[in-house]
Amino acid sequence: MQGEDHVPGVRPEVVISWHRCREQYRVDPHLTEAPVAVEQIDHTLEHDVVFTELGGLAVSVAQEVGNLNGIVTVTDATGRILAAWGDHATLRRASDSNLAPWFCWSECAAGTNGMGTALEAHGAVLVRGAEHWCQAFHNWVCAGIAVRDVVTRDPIAVLNISCWRTQLPEATGGWLSSAVATTQGTLRRRARDSGAGLLAAYTQARARSGTTLAAVDTAGKVVIADDTASVLMGVPASTPAVDPTLRWNPGLPDLIRVVRYASKQATHNPDWVGSTQIFTHLAEEPTPVGIRPVFRSGHLIGSLVTFGASDGEQLPEAEGPARPPVQPRRLVAMRDNRMVLLRRSEVSFAESDGNDVWLSTGEGRLRAASQGLDKFGSELADAGFLRVHRRYVVNLSRIREIERGLKGELFLVMDDRTNTMVPVSRRNAPAVRRALDI
Repeated sequence: MQGEDHVPGVRPEVVISWHRCREQYRVDPHLTEAPVAVEQIDHTLEHDVVFTELGGLAVSVAQEVGNLNGIVTVTDATGRILAAWGDHATLRRASDSNLAPWFCWSECAAGTNGMGTALEAHGAVLVRGAEHWCQAFHNWVCAGIAVRDVVTRDPIAVLNISCWRTQLPEATGGWLSSAVATTQGTLRRRARDSGAGLLAAYTQARARSGTTLAAVDTAGKVVIADDTASVLMGVPASTPAVDPTLRWNPGLPDLIRVVRYASKQATHNPDWVGSTQIFTHLAEEPTPVGIRPVFRSGHLIGSLVTFGASDGEQLPEAEGPARPPVQPRRLVAMRDNRMVLLRRSEVSFAESDGNDVWLSTGEGRLRAASQGLDKFGSELADAGFLRVHRRYVVNLSRIREIERGLKGELFLVMDDRTNTMVPVSRRNAPAVRRALDI
């Protein structure tokens, strides 16, 4: 609250959450109750299944949690509590802070707490007493975990346990992880079935027409693409990727925008078909594309994308999220158990190592607090950072030289202490040339 960035004795994940509450969400730490949930989102049938499964799990432990003066809650992706079970006296006490159905407990609404912070994190989250951002919630101890869509990685729901002035059992985190693993397994099976459905739709469309074609899921990842589409998208040709963990990431921001718009339109009109133009790999000019949503048992599973087509409703060029994402003023990295706040100009490039992202800075190599290079690149796409390789995102302002290899490949020489050479993949080379005007 006083502006300090290093707080001794506080877990890094809690300090990072506080930093979001202070810098990004600007939550009033003197808030005494959670606000009413006003945001309305469309729940799919798949989401309803998740809510039902989590509700069943919550009911099964409600009496045991109630014996600890605790309650179990299930929230949706906005942090809105859908239902609560447990000790009746604790439920009445919880209602004084609006820890009850139809109130919102996202981080941006109520600060650091088990439900809201779980929506921001991967894995189980524990928030104890004064670790809550708002002082009025310091008597609570909460543990939550989010169920995430296995395709988009967006949160669907949170299962949470909250106790009043009572420590949670050590086994709480393990129980939450185990409970969510069951639900995630159901989602993975459905996602594989959806991948098979997209592959079947692609095969049928290929038999009817010879146009350049690809099938993508609701996150814009490629399930299969023909020979020409594979070149434009920078993915292997005619290689099915039914499993959601194996699907190809084309690294085309325009395609993700189109897929999200198509999903929104198809939700209200299953017969909707659209067209627009997007930048693809190895092309200096935008390419016309058509997009046709694909349904399976009434559930949207992805889209068929045709290249060179112009039929269907024209997508608005400026279409995007209703509220643009907030650009982080500083990047959060970790050094041992300390949080390091970096100006964006201090980061030369980011490199992925599995789920971890490592930042090259003047203070050495630091691990980013957020996981996943895709998320890192998308958050900073409008701040002068560009994805140049499946493993690298670079700060365009920190490029000192460009070197061409013997076979025409590009390398970026960064202006860090060692003049690190970052490779540019063939599919990302056109975007690099456009960004650097070369």
